[in-house]
Amino acid sequence: MGTALEAAHGLLDRVEQRRQAVSARLDNKARAQMGQFFTPAPTAAFIADQLDLSRRRVLRVLDPGAGVGSLTCALVSRVLREQPDVEVQVTACEADPLLCAPLRETLEECATSAGAVGGRVDYELREGDFIAWAAEAAAFGGADLFDVVIMNPPYRKLGRATAERSLVAAAATDVSNLYAAFLALAVQLLADDGQLVAITPRSFTNGPYFKNFRRFFLDRMELERLHVYHSRTSVFADTDVLQENVIFTARRTDAPRRPPVMISVSNGHGDEPASRLVPFEQVVHPRDAERFWHIDLDDDADALAELSTELPASLADLGLSVSTGRVVDFRAAEHLHPEPCPGDVPLIYPLHMRDGRISWPVPGARKCNAIALNPDTSKLTFPTGYYPVVKRLSSKEERRRVVAALFDPEDTACEAIGFENHVNVVHADGCGLNPELARGMTLWLNSTVLDLLVRRFSGHTQVNATDLRNLRYPAVSELTALGSDWTQGPLPSQDKIDALITTHVSACSNTLGGRD
Repeated sequence: MGTALEAAHGLLDRVEQRRQAVSARLDNKARAQMGQFFTPAPTAAFIADQLDLSRRRVLRVLDPGAGVGSLTCALVSRVLREQPDVEVQVTACEADPLLCAPLRETLEECATSAGAVGGRVDYELREGDFIAWAAEAAAFGGADLFDVVIMNPPYRKLGRATAERSLVAAAATDVSNLYAAFLALAVQLLADDGQLVAITPRSFTNGPYFKNFRRFFLDRMELERLHVYHSRTSVFADTDVLQENVIFTARRTDAPRRPPVMISVSNGHGDEPASRLVPFEQVVHPRDAERFWHIDLDDDADALAELSTELPASLADLGLSVSTGRVVDFRAAEHLHPEPCPGDVPLIYPLHMRDGRISWPVPGARKCNAIALNPDTSKLTFPTGYYPVVKRLSSKEERRRVVAALFDPEDTACEAIGFENHVNVVHADGCGLNPELARGMTLWLNSTVLDLLVRRFSGHTQVNATDLRNLRYPAVSELTALGSDWTQGPLPSQDKIDALITTHVSACSNTLGGRD
């Protein structure tokens, strides 16, 4: 056993040196275009540790987008340490010709190290497009299926007209990003009871672009574990990746049960993860048609999960809707003006959102302040009224994920309003809200408790209209009472907002207590 341990540790160390050497030679622009971010050894070892190896004598492993082979190496190292008599059969796929040579070196070292301790690792290196190969393989539905898929797939958007997207849609489901394409095809290539463990951006857990993928995945996979890092830079510190990542483990089955899910969090490599077992229904709400994944990370997790069920209303229950701003500036450029002209109405961008209210116009702004109101643009506008306005993209410097401001017609007199595409607008069937309700909704959207609820399912700074529709809200009477305490002036301080929420929203009375 000592020899097996030495072989395992030495193997992972050598591959980590290879990863660092190859990564240093890659051009950052080319890396971004390919979506290549190689897995450091500590993360690779953590990912490999998530797998259940107890049932296998032969382990058929797929590593799509294998890079230099860090994940396969970590898995083989674990097998050599714990079960050196298990035979490992690896299929590693890599499209970048520059990586195939170092990947082959890693695979050969895995085979040699296993042989030295009486084990066996066989490998096949598939050079070329994983999607084309996997889509064809999935079409046979039963041939050469895998027991384990271990992956750090590339991250890149897939346009609707791309051949890759069409292949994945035909073989599995429609996807909007390359990493979701890899995941969907991996699901199709797993044998019954096979396991998938992956590290990906967290963006697929919410939002409209991944709705089809979430449905496809959860209809075929039993979710077992979710792990996130507090810091965005913890995992890929040497590659300038700032996305929030999630490591998740799931098992293939035609009839998914819904066992509890282990959720864990750590600050980075070497930290002991804090973990908790939660009911599946707390991760994916049974009534949620969007099937968002809620990942509770802190000590208030149980209270937040309970609150999300106790809040009484959806937007529809309140008689409200939310829409993305209708004005796409480059499409309406001929109608836009830097400063208001006769016949113009306000055009509201995020830059007009200041201290919880709309400050218009902003002289000398880098964006236009006004849009001409005419037959071509009238359908792009809303009638004057009271509207809560939400930034679609909050900056990383802002404390809250959701940043909202009130459009108040007493501040900005006009007959109509154009809201630009980088804001979301809460409205009542295309019209403004009751003033107190609009103020109360703006306060609610700026509250700490709302921020915490959003962070349960969103790992990025974009706030889509779908995200806002998916939230639960206080009753109309509570929002109206809340709005009655803010009649004019800038947005109250965060402490004041949270105190008002605790006073007027009964479901929140215990959630905000004791928080900074």
